[in-house]
Amino acid sequence: MTPVPGDHWRPTAIPDRLRLRARLLARVRGFFAARGVLEVETPLLGAAPATAPHLDSFETVDAGGRRLFLQTSPEYAMKRLLAAGSGDIFQVCHAFRAGERGRWHNPEFTLVEWYRVGMGYRALMEEAVALVETVLGDVLELGPFRALSYAEAFAAHAGIDPLAAGAQALARAAVRHGIGTPGLAPDDADGWRDLLMTHVVEPALPRGCVVGLYDYPASQAALARVRPGKPPVAERFELYLNGVELANGYQELTDADALRERFAADNAARRRLGRPALPPDEHLLAAMAAGLPECAGVALGFDRLVMLAAGAASIDEVLAFPVERA
Repeated sequence: MTPVPGDHWRPTAIPDRLRLRARLLARVRGFFAARGVLEVETPLLGAAPATAPHLDSFETVDAGGRRLFLQTSPEYAMKRLLAAGSGDIFQVCHAFRAGERGRWHNPEFTLVEWYRVGMGYRALMEEAVALVETVLGDVLELGPFRALSYAEAFAAHAGIDPLAAGAQALARAAVRHGIGTPGLAPDDADGWRDLLMTHVVEPALPRGCVVGLYDYPASQAALARVRPGKPPVAERFELYLNGVELANGYQELTDADALRERFAADNAARRRLGRPALPPDEHLLAAMAAGLPECAGVALGFDRLVMLAAGAASIDEVLAFPVERA
């Protein structure tokens, strides 16, 4: 085994940051306890990974040679609990995403994920804001919550209707804003939308308060329900604080046949990108066929919450041991 550098046995988070982390985590659990939401635990290893085209999972095998994946989110297993009648549930767990490392990313990170039965996604967005404000209330001074639709945010900050515009119009908007050509395909509308979001819209969002964006393009629904209309929109929201994405929530898709079609579409996109196709989660599909209740769910990046509370410049400052010291 290669010797490690002399100080790599030490944690990268100082004791005060570890104490802050523990204090904020206790507040998260207190928030849900006060609302009667059940804490659950589900496996970190599963037989099926997320199929999202740009997401990579860590893979291993068990003693019998069975292929297993470290979960990028507890979503699939938690939905199986919902289908079995668990009622409202939350979980604090580690999640894993291969290839994600940087100021805001570590391949192993902590998620707070919860599901509310019978609650709409806009109401869940408000509850997610309440959680952030409860956890950070005496740490950061926050102004009133601001909510904008995805289309309103693009109109205000990028000067374009992202739901009506095609890929070429979105590409021209990127050029107008001085964004260099990133090698995106000319017909990759979602790629151009994401580029404008990260380079133009997100940096312009209000600071000093939680900001919610909602009603995303139908093509970005992931596992959210799509609301018919002209144009249709994904009933999905994201929360930001000081330009940092904190949470991603959905009005959950409950149709097993539609989910199977989305898994197939994901794998088709993966093949186009030169990535391997992945097995769909048959347990989740069976649970949804048995009856997933109407619900909304959201995942929140706990490490980022701690970073904002601590004024940390890097995720390493709020983790005991990032991947290089694991």
